[in-house]
Amino acid sequence: MRPLVVVGDALLDVDVDGVSDRLCPDAPVPVVDLVREWRRPGGAGLAALLAARSTAEVVLIAPMGDDQAGHALAGLLEREVGLVRMPLRGTTVTKTRVRAAGQSLVRLDSGDGEAETAPLTGEVRDTLRSAGAILVADYGRGITGHPELRRLLGGLAGEIPVVWDPHPRGAVPVGGIRLATPNLAEAEQCTGTRADAGELAELMRAAWDAGAVSVTTGSQGAVLTEGGHLTVFRPPPGIVAKDTCGAGDRFASAATAALLAGATTAEAVAAGVDTAARFVATGGAATLSTVDSAPVRDSLPAGTSAFDVAARTRARGGRLVATGGCFDLLHPGHASLLRQARALGDALVVCLNSDESVRGLKGPGRPIVAARDRARLLTELGSVDAVAVFDEPDPAALLDRLRPDVWVKGGDYADTELPESAVVHRHGGEIVLIPTIRGYSTSRLVAAAEGA
Repeated sequence: MRPLVVVGDALLDVDVDGVSDRLCPDAPVPVVDLVREWRRPGGAGLAALLAARSTAEVVLIAPMGDDQAGHALAGLLEREVGLVRMPLRGTTVTKTRVRAAGQSLVRLDSGDGEAETAPLTGEVRDTLRSAGAILVADYGRGITGHPELRRLLGGLAGEIPVVWDPHPRGAVPVGGIRLATPNLAEAEQCTGTRADAGELAELMRAAWDAGAVSVTTGSQGAVLTEGGHLTVFRPPPGIVAKDTCGAGDRFASAATAALLAGATTAEAVAAGVDTAARFVATGGAATLSTVDSAPVRDSLPAGTSAFDVAARTRARGGRLVATGGCFDLLHPGHASLLRQARALGDALVVCLNSDESVRGLKGPGRPIVAARDRARLLTELGSVDAVAVFDEPDPAALLDRLRPDVWVKGGDYADTELPESAVVHRHGGEIVLIPTIRGYSTSRLVAAAEGA
């Protein structure tokens, strides 16, 4: 399958967490004692990372600054997506949110970066022409106004699916795109009209010469207009949003990935609504953050047990995260899950199925790698603080002793009742589902090796 290419303005998002229990003596404002800092790609960078949860190969084309924030942003992106740089005039835009007790107190924006209008490089042109689908993630920093880029996108729109996530300060989409995906507020700003989502969608479809326009409406889902027909898509019942940050990017990236896989526009919008709803229910964009703090393992001797890690984390007032699985053949999907899980707290313990447990779950031919070696490989990863092996079919008994604050599972368990849920909740913990990277699994790797 050809790659999904994201084109847009990449930003750096920073969340600064702290404790606020007093007011400033010279003004009635809260004092925040900073505890830790979390970083993640924002804008088109976030859209690209999320697209990588829906399809195997994603490339981001974005203006990148040669400054400290730009280097940090590139480092976060290059772990999971291909990166093709365009020149940036000015400094990398950084959005810093200061939070205490889970509440945002203030957002500080810095950086004035805008896309340069220099001629496109051969790498940019070749990457776009190699795409199986393109997502334009406009964040109003000038890239969608690039004349040569617009001409190229206009030509490709007649050949492959092009999805355009517009911004009120950005340029209007090129003609002939498959789908535009504004939210309701953006639709009102883009049209200068206050109306219901269906009317706004039709106004934009006609004005932009787009094949279809889908206006997202938060918890109400999305409205799609295509070929004179209006369709409403609702999210699955019973899903409650924990954090809506990144919902629009998740919707657009999932819809683009569906189109890449051959879905109709209506099927793609339905997939986008469902995926975005589950995304915000499992923590939203915060699950992609990387914490900028010293891990507990730096102060612990080699071979420290998972229970020692748990005790020391709690003694320091930290947040203990745990996840579990067979981890038979480590692959990029595992690495992504573990990195995201570690970012949710101050230490990560992996609950590892023993050899006997794996055989009971996977059959007599598994595991391929013995538990001792699987544990050794996991502890070599910078994201893992300790490993605990269990013999039972599920880790409920082990979790009863560890008492983690957060229990992490892959997003493929979204519709599954986890046997360990009761134990985690009984100790006051929460369960977070992290989207998995498509195309990676031990079973698939084994099948591919046997067929080679």
